Amino acid sequence: MTDSRAERCRMAALLASKGALTSLWLRGAVESVAREQFLHPGVFLDEGRTWRPVTALGTDPNEWLQIAYRVDTLTTQLDGHLTADQAGEPIAGVPTSSSTDPTTVVSMIEALNLKPEHRVLEIGTGTGYSTALMCHYLGEDNVTTVEVDPQVAARADAALETVGYSTWTVTGDGLLGHPHRSPYDRVIATCAVRRIPYTWVRQTKPGGIILSTVGSWPWGTGLARVTVGDDGTAEGAIIGRSSFMQARAQAVTPLAGDLSARTAHVDSERATRVSPLALEEWMPAFLAQLAAPSAQFVRAARDDGAQLRYLFDPERESFAEFLADGETWTVRQGGPVALWDEIERALIAWQVDGSPAIEAVRLRVTNRSHLYWIDGSPPLRWEHRLI
Repeated sequence: MTDSRAERCRMAALLASKGALTSLWLRGAVESVAREQFLHPGVFLDEGRTWRPVTALGTDPNEWLQIAYRVDTLTTQLDGHLTADQAGEPIAGVPTSSSTDPTTVVSMIEALNLKPEHRVLEIGTGTGYSTALMCHYLGEDNVTTVEVDPQVAARADAALETVGYSTWTVTGDGLLGHPHRSPYDRVIATCAVRRIPYTWVRQTKPGGIILSTVGSWPWGTGLARVTVGDDGTAEGAIIGRSSFMQARAQAVTPLAGDLSARTAHVDSERATRVSPLALEEWMPAFLAQLAAPSAQFVRAARDDGAQLRYLFDPERESFAEFLADGETWTVRQGGPVALWDEIERALIAWQVDGSPAIEAVRLRVTNRSHLYWIDGSPPLRWEHRLI
């Protein structure tokens, strides 16, 4: 077997040069843990409209290591079941499991501010690579990792055993945490959630940290870092942009069928004050999800090639359709809720406030609600009640 030590050290140096890797212990873990062991049986490489399967056994060892140590996300499963060894040629599909970009992995672990005595709960084992990095420092008995997909969990468990970590790998719904080994000092989620489950707060010690991507769109999501208080609440801030696959229990079902039929009954029509193209930018998309958390942004095209954009909120049976006329837009809205009115108000308030970055957003989690706000701007405040 080709030794990957040189590749591990090269990747560690690159991550350090980018400012993502700062802790000596974590650099030692990156240099010690063989990422290629967590990519079996193989990966899918993005070729635009298809994914090219590459397997460890079917690839030159040096080429395999070059792939394994790309500082990039590597897709390991399509459509909830397909692995690279099951596909002999490029194939279409939707990624459902991956080995996350090492830059993101180490940045998130750094944000946990781990100490040697800490006990960690990881939501979303994936390949098990990030699990192994934490085990290298904390010891295998102090890391509990939960994976919803039994096949993914089995592969991760085998890989962890191969590199010498018999840690606590659990197959189940990570949104429920794992109360049997609680309380934890740290909770880290490698999937996106619509909101931080209160079960995670309940299973975290006072003073403990929860780190998770929040939001339900593929873009415009934020990395939340909250600290649990003695009163059972958790408070913190969005510390940066972040993009992960949605937790499977919360995955949004893509809208299908005739979209024009969904927009047939219109209650109002007017010119927009903000272009809906703003929703294709990160921070406006994040604000839209705060203002209308169950809405979906959909892009489509007519037969004549004209581009169409919609907002649909199936839970509230409401929609907004956007029609372009040169550089101006008209919005047609229908249903009990004027979706675009809610979102547009937030975008205008944000612009008036100087368009602060996503790091300006704070949040508080309780057993009754999620509260988001930007200090000094009363219009930029949203409470999502749980009950």
